Amino acid sequence: MGFKMGIVGLPNVGKSTLFNALTRTAAAQAANFPFCTIEPNVGEVGVPDARLDKLAEIAGSKEIIPTRMTFVDIAGLVKGASKGEGLGNQFLANIREVDAIAHVLRCFDDGDVTHVEDRVNPVEDAEIIETELMLADMESIEKRLKGLVRKVRGGDKEAMQQESLLKAALEVLEDGKPARVVDVDEDDLKAWKMLQLLTSKPILYVCNVDEDNAANGNEYSKAVAKMAAAEGNGSVVISARIEEEISQLDADEQEMFLSEMGLDEAGLDRLIRAGYELLHLETYFTVGPKEARAWTIRHGTKAPQAAGVIHGDFERGFIRAETIAYDDFVTLGGEQPAKEAGKMRAEGKTYEVKDGDVLHFLFSS
Repeated sequence: MGFKMGIVGLPNVGKSTLFNALTRTAAAQAANFPFCTIEPNVGEVGVPDARLDKLAEIAGSKEIIPTRMTFVDIAGLVKGASKGEGLGNQFLANIREVDAIAHVLRCFDDGDVTHVEDRVNPVEDAEIIETELMLADMESIEKRLKGLVRKVRGGDKEAMQQESLLKAALEVLEDGKPARVVDVDEDDLKAWKMLQLLTSKPILYVCNVDEDNAANGNEYSKAVAKMAAAEGNGSVVISARIEEEISQLDADEQEMFLSEMGLDEAGLDRLIRAGYELLHLETYFTVGPKEARAWTIRHGTKAPQAAGVIHGDFERGFIRAETIAYDDFVTLGGEQPAKEAGKMRAEGKTYEVKDGDVLHFLFSS
């Protein structure tokens, strides 16, 4: 499974610069991190993972295939979007389709770049977008509740479940809080996700700083980090301008440039990983002479469901998973040495796959 992150923000915060850098970087890294344009504003990039390269080296794999993350460049938001201002409804419809939101915030001073609100205050910018999403959710919920009345009266269980969840969401929204704070029972999680409430989606705040503050951030980004921590969301510091410059360089030039800027890695790599962590995703690997490949699963996924990510037949006919921990595979020098050292385990249907597991699935067709 891959996942989709929508890039949102007010006008002139660096959102499009960031997306353009992201797609150009992906295209330049095509050997290891494939990029493809699905639509003009959608791009897929490989999730950076040094473990995959190491596994491929040990196994002599001919091809390296990373797990993927999709970014959607969503049109800039303005006040009143929930009422149709700007691109309003189109913006909101695009957000419904993503798994998480990367909210780009302007965290730099520059008199040449106009701010739509004539001031620089990333916390207030975040509140503008959150408010618009909350208003849109409230309007949507009220319409849906009216549409459920007849089915609820008729005892329709699915409609009654939806009504209960929608009312719980409306209650917190009317209290000025996003739907993501609702405590949803495990039995209701699938139905909750299908509601596609805008404010139920996790948020990663992307602090766009100037070049001088790319390494350590600034007072603006620190205020955002404090806000994100209080909300239970994530934050990452990036200089979109630096990322744009990096995207034009080859691998050796990028490394030299980053070193000169005092950066350990490209900000886009941090952004991708932070988004990955935001959704509690993990990676397992399949490794062989033909290819070394990474696969995305959610934390706590059991072996049959992890197998199903590769192919539905693997899940339906699951027998067992031959499992080697990443550290054992690398330390011992591959599958056969790990097997001889007793480090290969046969795991059944109740096994929760761990991040970094190297797996081989046995199944009946």
